[in-house]
Amino acid sequence: MSLLLTRLHSGLLQLGEIALLATDVVKSLFQSRPRLSELVEHTYFIGVKSQSVVLITGGFTGMVLAAQAYFQFHTVGMDTAVLALVSVSMNSELGPVLTGLMVAGRVGAAIAAELGTMRVTEQIDALRTLATHPVDYLVTPRVIAGIVAMPLLAAEAVVVGIAAAYVISVSLMNIDAAYGVQNMLYYSSVAKTLHGLIKAAIFGALIGLIGSYKGLNCRDGAEGVGRATTEAVVTISISILISNFFLTLLLTKLMPP
Repeated sequence: MSLLLTRLHSGLLQLGEIALLATDVVKSLFQSRPRLSELVEHTYFIGVKSQSVVLITGGFTGMVLAAQAYFQFHTVGMDTAVLALVSVSMNSELGPVLTGLMVAGRVGAAIAAELGTMRVTEQIDALRTLATHPVDYLVTPRVIAGIVAMPLLAAEAVVVGIAAAYVISVSLMNIDAAYGVQNMLYYSSVAKTLHGLIKAAIFGALIGLIGSYKGLNCRDGAEGVGRATTEAVVTISISILISNFFLTLLLTKLMPP
């Protein structure tokens, strides 16, 4: 029982510290503008260099979803609804969530490792002696880059997933292309697309925030860097899955499909 209470206390403490870090990032946006070169560099690292894993994830997710939907819909004569299901699922849920999880494994770990190494080698303390706030210089550009890059990556995953599902549906399952596309356009909506893009932007902020938090609070040398990297990926992934549920309820209430 005491161990459970200790872990609960530690989790709540970390949640509060991440919230304070988010507050510092918001203040930093108004007090000191990040350098454009830093934003471009981090956006390139998060967005462009993550394209390969996002394209593969989106493409094969769309194909698997199309195949499974066809196997179920074919028994009741609803073959042309396959693309509609893929479009709705990819736009509002699978696209942003899977993109967030894949980027968390790559970018979240990299951010935690980079800042953790700076922490244990006292480079962050050196920044403070030069009157440079670590949040302004290290955290804010990464958070903004995540917010900018993640919606673009999610949109790319959705487009590739739908395109891959179309190819599989038409070429392998002999679904009528015209009726399939017509149903897809009928059941898809702008609201569902906006849901996915908003979720992706929030997931990008979580990746930058939690990855930076774990790196800035790294201890115990090289072992601590490895531990911080692992904790960052796990914490970001869990945060994405939990926040996705509440965002779905909130966005559906605010912007009904």
